Amino acid sequence: MAVSRGHSTLISVHPDELKFKLEPEKQAYCDLKVVNNTEHHVAFKVKTTSPKKYFVRPNTSVIQPWDACFIRVTLQAQQEYHPDMQCRDKFLLQSTVVPPHSDIDELSPDIFNKDSGKVVEECKLKVAYVSASTPLENQEDSGLMSAQQSLDGSSDPALQLLKEERDTAFRQLHQLQLELDMMKRRRHHHKGDPGFSAKFALLVTLIGVTVGFLLNFTLTSPST
Repeated sequence: MAVSRGHSTLISVHPDELKFKLEPEKQAYCDLKVVNNTEHHVAFKVKTTSPKKYFVRPNTSVIQPWDACFIRVTLQAQQEYHPDMQCRDKFLLQSTVVPPHSDIDELSPDIFNKDSGKVVEECKLKVAYVSASTPLENQEDSGLMSAQQSLDGSSDPALQLLKEERDTAFRQLHQLQLELDMMKRRRHHHKGDPGFSAKFALLVTLIGVTVGFLLNFTLTSPST
């Protein structure tokens, strides 16, 4: 059995650390991309040391060869957080090879049991909490970052509403980008398929519309 952080022989997990932007009494989200690095069908299962705090969907699934799966981890709303933002929660993602076309609901309950005789690999993922005022990662547009910082520092109810709309748009954009990345990986299997090409083009268009909304939001947001 292999134990690693962020990757194994069977799968890769990106990012290798779950980061949650915290606001009291609000849910926080983190998206994970799980990539099958093999020509086999691979089943995975997600475990955490604090199951009551997090909602993982899907927490188990089967990934086709050279394909990917996206997981959304939701941190349930908390009344308060530790002042120094420290978090000792951890996640463990187990993976193992399964027969082709396996249905996760039909697999044996002990498939991830270390004593079952199967090779079970494990990826350990740490959890980090960040302040709600911390700029979003991988944010390349400085204008969007300035708008975010301006809204985060404001107590105006109207600006707070804009902030929530912005955060929703960012999450939607991130999810669309994850889905686009997955479709790119599948594209070479669907060459000449007009239906798949149409879906791919539609997804690219949706990303463009979302980016356009965020840029327009940046230009029209009032300064504080």
